[in-house]
Amino acid sequence: SAEISVMKQGAILINASRGTVVDIDALAEALRDKKISGAAIDVFPVEPKSNDEEFISPLREFDNVILTPHIGGSTQEAQENIGIEVAGKLAKYSDNGSTITAVNFPEVSLPELANRSRLLHVHHNRPGVLTQINQAFAQHGINIAAQYLQTDEAIGYVVLRLGRQYQPQCRVRR
Repeated sequence: SAEISVMKQGAILINASRGTVVDIDALAEALRDKKISGAAIDVFPVEPKSNDEEFISPLREFDNVILTPHIGGSTQEAQENIGIEVAGKLAKYSDNGSTITAVNFPEVSLPELANRSRLLHVHHNRPGVLTQINQAFAQHGINIAAQYLQTDEAIGYVVLRLGRQYQPQCRVRR
């Protein structure tokens, strides 16, 4: 509602990202008040489970609104592409710790470094965690070649590349 209120008078709102990005009731009110002149919405907070289920939305009353309840994701090609994309993201996470485009996790990516060990550390976002990690490695004479930390309100995520390749049995404990 706050975001819609700062849009230009007569703007057209398009949402094809996530169902929870747009407050549907606030959009309906803005359409009734003529603040928004039209909308195209492909994703909704509650999606129909099948083509047989009736789609219920306060936006159905408007002639200046195009509703395509997740039609973009319902084709065979889209499902195959989603599978390929998810597999690729899992491989990138496994290979280099990348969480780019994650929606509920801090986004992190480091470039590939040959002959280096990688460590992924997920923790509660609070002061001093990175210091503890660095001290643990320093106490064992392990050099950190690169590190990248990203946080959100609750979660911290750091990807570390160690100075050389270490054996899998090498463990650092607090």
